[in-house]
Amino acid sequence: MSNQKGNSVDETNRHQTGRRRLLKAGAGVAVTAFAVPTLSGTAVAHFPPKLEIDVKPGSESNSINPRSCGVVPVAVLRTDEFDPTSEDVRYRFGAPESVASGGGARPVHEGHVEDVDDDGSDDLVLHFLMQDAGFDGDESEAELRWERDESGEHGLAGRDDVKIAGRGHN
Repeated sequence: MSNQKGNSVDETNRHQTGRRRLLKAGAGVAVTAFAVPTLSGTAVAHFPPKLEIDVKPGSESNSINPRSCGVVPVAVLRTDEFDPTSEDVRYRFGAPESVASGGGARPVHEGHVEDVDDDGSDDLVLHFLMQDAGFDGDESEAELRWERDESGEHGLAGRDDVKIAGRGHN
């Protein structure tokens, strides 16, 4: 009889030990999943894959003249993932090839807040010198890139269609 009771106790202990191991392993996985991104020294950021922009807000054609000495307005639209009004103003605007190679125009000021798409949220409107934007007249899109830090890396970009005006005129 004592042998049966001993076997029953051993079986119960093995079951409880196995259950504790399973719970500890599950907790360890959960802690690791949470702790690694926050404690590893590298912040894990959740940024949208691209910026939502509007070149010349209110214009259907987005007509720009690369020979202009004026400015072009570009709105950075607020999304659920990105609030441009709460981030540092580190933007470059222009022809996609120019912006990709580190060029493009910088904003002439810190921008102003306005709801340009009438969605009830604040957007950021910036102005860029056209002469610094790097358009050569063959583009059909413009790019705006936001740089998360001063190194220029890890930026987000958005594009909008443009129509080049003033081609063939001297």
